Amino acid sequence: MSSTTLSAAPSGTFALGGDLPVVRLGFGSMQLPGPGVWGDSPDPDGAVRVLRRAVELGVTFIDTADSYGPFTAELLIKKALHPYPDGLVIATKAGFTRQGPNRWKPLGRPEYLRQQAELSLRHLGLECIDLFQLHRIDRNVPLADQLGALVALREEGKIRHIGLSEVTVEQLEAARRITPIASVQNLYNLADRSAEDLVDRCTDQGIAFIPWYPLATGALARDGGPPAEAARRHDATPAQLALAWLLRRSPVMLPIPGTSSLDHLEQNIGAAAIELTDDEFAALTAADPR
Repeated sequence: MSSTTLSAAPSGTFALGGDLPVVRLGFGSMQLPGPGVWGDSPDPDGAVRVLRRAVELGVTFIDTADSYGPFTAELLIKKALHPYPDGLVIATKAGFTRQGPNRWKPLGRPEYLRQQAELSLRHLGLECIDLFQLHRIDRNVPLADQLGALVALREEGKIRHIGLSEVTVEQLEAARRITPIASVQNLYNLADRSAEDLVDRCTDQGIAFIPWYPLATGALARDGGPPAEAARRHDATPAQLALAWLLRRSPVMLPIPGTSSLDHLEQNIGAAAIELTDDEFAALTAADPR
């Protein structure tokens, strides 16, 4: 792929929370700490290079969480990019603790959410977090108490906007009755569209939709399938087509593909320059996701 296509800009921008314009193809940092639960990144220098290159290529939105490491990803972001360039928006999350491999537990006690927000401010080197997301709703704590903690932090100037992760339409609307919600982050990709109704609601309301695990093309990448056919026409990969489809799916879509590889990073960013035809978008949308 030629260097002229390596820019996140062609995908356009979205005003997160109505006042933070971000390029719509961002970067997710979950992979940077590696597969372990505790400890440092297996390749901190490589992670720093990837983060710096992402910004060089036009990325202005980086997503992370306190549980990635824990805190390893946030510390890597600070090491790589602080002092942050103007226009770079960093989002983090709290409320979902990692107990071990594939073992996660929501924890939404107000005092815990405040503690984690304060730690994220320190680890990221920020005075105010642009987007602070409730990583999971804790069913053992009233939603008003969980969001109330974030509202208090916003009133203190420690966070700017509030987001949610892995919610239903009903939970989103319940949250919006308590406070404005700037973003929703749910599993969604070309092969898993279980959050379709949530995407539509966010689109209608102008709420950013941040799909995690955006590259799960799976069986759709088989030879002869719509992604493979379109990929050949665009001299691209099926994964790039999956990102291009997400960007076309809704103007509020903010995909955050993550990687620890410079090559994969540049491939992902290249997806922003792919313009799907109406027929290509329809064929990808109609493809069997199983």
